[in-house]
This record gives sequence, C-alpha cells and structure tokens, in this order.
Amino acid sequence: MTNPDAPREGDRIAKLLARAGVASRREVERMIADGRVRIGEETVTTPATLLTSLRGVSVDGKPVKATEPTRLFAFHKPAGLITAERDPAGRPTIYTALRNALPATAGRVMPVGRLDFNTEGLLLLTNDGALKRAMELPSSGIPRTYRARTFGTVTQDQLEALIEGVEIDGMQYGKIDANMERSTGRNQWIEVTITEGKNREVRRVLEHLGLEVSRLIRTAYGPFQLLDLPRGAAVEIRTADVERFAAGLLGKDRPAAPRSAPDQARARIKRTKPTGPRTAAAPSRPTGGPPRRGKRP
Repeated sequence: MTNPDAPREGDRIAKLLARAGVASRREVERMIADGRVRIGEETVTTPATLLTSLRGVSVDGKPVKATEPTRLFAFHKPAGLITAERDPAGRPTIYTALRNALPATAGRVMPVGRLDFNTEGLLLLTNDGALKRAMELPSSGIPRTYRARTFGTVTQDQLEALIEGVEIDGMQYGKIDANMERSTGRNQWIEVTITEGKNREVRRVLEHLGLEVSRLIRTAYGPFQLLDLPRGAAVEIRTADVERFAAGLLGKDRPAAPRSAPDQARARIKRTKPTGPRTAAAPSRPTGGPPRRGKRP
C-alpha cells in the first residue's frame, strides 16, 4: 500500500511495531501477511511500509499504543514451564507465572531467547522487540552462563577442551567455557558459559561427554545475574543499566571484546552502590543452587 513515488522517510512498520512491544519483528511480519495490521481502514500488505509514527495503526482491530520506553525484567523461571504464550499440549507457560510476578504496569513483554521446559533460572523479558532480537543473535556474542548438576565421569581437561568448540552429529558448536565447580563421586556441579545459544546446546554438549544432566540453571545472560532472585519472582532492571547495555549492544558504544558475565558483575559492584529497592542489573542469586567457587561448605 506504499506509494513508490512518495519520499522514503520514517521506519518500516514492522520495526516500529516490534519497538512498541507488539511482537518480535518476525512475528509482526506474519501478522501483516495474515492481514491483521491496518492503518486507518486500509490493510497493510507489506512490512516495508514506512511510517514516522504508529498513529492510526491497529492490530486485530485494537489501536497500537505509542512506543514506551524500553523496559527489561529478570524472571526466575521454574522448571516445568513452557517459554511461549500458549502450548497446544496444554502445559503451563511462563505467562501463567508472570501474571503474579510482574507489576501491573509492565504491559506486554516478550522473552529474550528461551529456556527448555525442564531448564530453570534467569529469563529476561522486554517490551522492546529490537532489543530482544539483538540480544538473541549469536553474532552479538553475549555470554550465557549455566550451572548443571550432572552424573557420570568427566575430567577438567575434557571440559577445558570445549574451549575449542565441538561437533556433535554434524552440528558445530563454538567456544564453550566449562569448569568443574565441585564433585562428589560421580556427581558434579559444572559451570558452562556459551555465546551462541543453540537449541539445547548445554545439555547436548554435556551428554556428548557421557554425562546425565539432572538439573540445569541459567545464572547469567550478559551482565544480568540471577543471584538470589526467588524462584517464580521477577524484578525490573534499572533504566540506566538497560540504556547503557542497549547502547553498547546496538553499536553506539560497543566495546571491542565483551567481558565475561562474572567480570562485568564485579566491575559493576565496584562502581555502584544500592540506593533503595533492589532493581539493579544484577538481581540476587537463586536459593537452592550450587555454591559459588571459594564458598564451598
């Protein structure tokens, strides 16, 4: 419905709707293909439609609200929840738990990446589709750290060899930083940091080493830490922390090489002090997880 002779100004409607938190850009494109997006009385036929604002735009007959400031929430996902809005099999989703975990003013939020049904830990949620997509791209190189409870026999040398990557059933996995946290007989807690986030990557790699994974907890996504955030609870990350992170991620002030999540957390603790309710970029550590190195019982 765009006029080829009209001056090209503004942004693509798919980008604006994603930025407004309607859905991810890819999901918006599907909505447009299904004829669900209108400008006034006209149906949008292409995601390349250029607009300077979302005035008059509706989705499924409902007007789209003006773009809100970017918000980011840290949620401690329990095991046994699907990272989706609905599940054809009728299993509970994260949105079931989020009804009570998020503030009433949170609006519509989307998960950044996914956690498997049986995986627990840090799940980030945002109202900004552009930020969501940037954080999910493997090319962004954002480290994701997990702690895995495993059973079997493995050595630290085997874990360290993963730093060169590994190929499993024709799938190539990039650099993986894995370290033994503690071991009792054939039971271990192993910390694993990845940057690609391929489907079931941590489980597949550890199973490739002959280990059975009985529990998997994501403890960090970039600079954002789970720490002792209670299971099923959510906390909003401070606006200043989100803006600083987004600016670097989107290339405005991106460092040459990203530091590890623990290093970023330590640097952040040194330069900031708590000033009221805890809504910083590093929510607290989960209860019930393995102890950190140097604090073994």
